[in-house]
Amino acid sequence: MEEQDAAKPTSERHVPVLKDRCINLLAPGFEAARSRGETPVAIDATLGMGGHSEAMLQRFPDLHLVGIDRDEEALSLAGARLEPFSQRTDLVHAVYDEIEDVLADLGIPEVHGILMDLGVSSLQLDERERGFAYSYDAPLDMRMDTSRGQTAADVVNTYSEEDLVRIIRKWGEEKFAGRIANRIVNARAEKPFATTGELVEQIRSVVPAAAAKSGGHPAKRTFQALRIEVNEELDVLERAVPAAVGATALGGRVVVMSYHSLEDKIVKSVFQKGSKSSAPLGFPVELEEHKPELKTITKGTEVPTAAEIAENPRAASARLRAVERIKPRRDA
Repeated sequence: MEEQDAAKPTSERHVPVLKDRCINLLAPGFEAARSRGETPVAIDATLGMGGHSEAMLQRFPDLHLVGIDRDEEALSLAGARLEPFSQRTDLVHAVYDEIEDVLADLGIPEVHGILMDLGVSSLQLDERERGFAYSYDAPLDMRMDTSRGQTAADVVNTYSEEDLVRIIRKWGEEKFAGRIANRIVNARAEKPFATTGELVEQIRSVVPAAAAKSGGHPAKRTFQALRIEVNEELDVLERAVPAAVGATALGGRVVVMSYHSLEDKIVKSVFQKGSKSSAPLGFPVELEEHKPELKTITKGTEVPTAAEIAENPRAASARLRAVERIKPRRDA
């Protein structure tokens, strides 16, 4: 992180992506709770630097917020930012597929809104020493939770060539995965990788210049693949979205922002399944248990406007989906 950025208040270092749109989508869920005489409860499942949470707490004075993040530094920064609301917040060091356990520990049976802002956070991108960015040299780490787990250096230095091809092609959607994996294996035989710059140099040597012109930075897709692998992002997401739906009360909403097609595909699948009748094909009547659990709020994926991108350029690739629970939870 730049020293001048570190000195700034968190609110100045971080502009939340699609803040107003997300909060407007969540608001009816909080109103549904109030109409039943309940205190509205929200989960910010990817707390980051707390921008979305701060905005929710400011707008809804009766809201109780549970903030979850696997990044201990993010929790610390968000905690300072949300200190004025400490009586209405619970901040928890956990991964967002652990929603059920987090709520059980807090004694909260269900919630009325859940927000997930997926991918790498502004904090992680801006802190050079975390190794998420390919634009400057840093230790090859990429862990969202620096207290545990393998690093990106562990992956590139120990995985077989076949496994590297698989993850770079699958998670990075990189058509030059074979060339890149082969180059990594040959280079590490001479000297193990330690920094992002060393990896970028080897990737540049095998990705054609023409491909870089049309597809962005030559290391972009490989870095995405390594980050997903190190943090098990898609495995976590496949568990987290159903967990979020399962924790949401009647009338409550789940809002998810994804940043690449692999994330969006998982979110879309869970939301579509919950929005359809489960009655067997050709069944003469739709029984109560077959009725959809969810109602889709967004038409397909919503994308940011030019004004929203101008406010925060990192919103450019955001894809937004939202659903509302229209059928009581099974254990409600």
